[in-house]
Amino acid sequence: MTQPAHANLPRFQILIGDAELNFRQIDIPDPIVTGRQILEAAGARPVDEHLAIAVLQDGALETLREEELFDLRAKGAEKVLVFRTDRSFRFKVDDREREYGTNVVSGRTLKILAGVDPATHDVYQEIRGGEDLLIRNADLVDLAKPGVEKFFTAIAQTTEGLSIFLPPRDIEYLAGRGISYEDGSQPGQAGLVLKGIPVPDGKFDAASIDILILLPPGYPDCPPDMFYCMPWLKLRSAGRYPRAADQPHPFRGESWQRWSRHNNAWRPGVDGIHTMVKRIELALAEAA
Repeated sequence: MTQPAHANLPRFQILIGDAELNFRQIDIPDPIVTGRQILEAAGARPVDEHLAIAVLQDGALETLREEELFDLRAKGAEKVLVFRTDRSFRFKVDDREREYGTNVVSGRTLKILAGVDPATHDVYQEIRGGEDLLIRNADLVDLAKPGVEKFFTAIAQTTEGLSIFLPPRDIEYLAGRGISYEDGSQPGQAGLVLKGIPVPDGKFDAASIDILILLPPGYPDCPPDMFYCMPWLKLRSAGRYPRAADQPHPFRGESWQRWSRHNNAWRPGVDGIHTMVKRIELALAEAA
């Protein structure tokens, strides 16, 4: 039997993904294609109600117009997202422009589009004039709001006992306040030490202290609780330790003064080191 003329022609494989970035493999006869041909090969019907966006090797997203020719080899595209829509939505993640085919995008999808591991990274939405908002994997963001939405990613996990992780906004806050700090971790417990923090003038028997803040697993979603001082502080007027600040806490071979000031109103995605520092400043000011 005579084989069809196209039977021995090479086939090219690409991955077709949906809005949740679930991919399946399809074959196309030629890597130089139009957006319409991609949509037809993907089984998107009707074609004029769908949009194809190529995921390039550098992570950039590029819309494949219906009648415009694209050489997928030259662009390094192995993945194409297909959406049932006639428009795309632009946003930025880690200062790089992206384009997406639906107005609603999940935190997990944002991480994948940014090229980071969803299990080890967080993604935040930049809020102009406010605190950056943590977007969890299952959280949904509306890209159709006026203006270009901006996001950034950050490592969310640390190697136990080796180094401390602080979200970018914590680092920016400490730098903006001129607060020196160092990694105060020990195996099994992450900690941050704020160095040389001044205390209310004339109130205590020291002019400045180091403050230890223990960061729980899951920070910044989970709140720090108490804080710890070195050296220990006594009230000048009474010659004693402040109330609920007279117990030791051993940490990294030293005995820190434990201040039992508990936090019952932590707001994940809103609170951070900046609010913890304010709580500490208030506790020191009101100590009696």
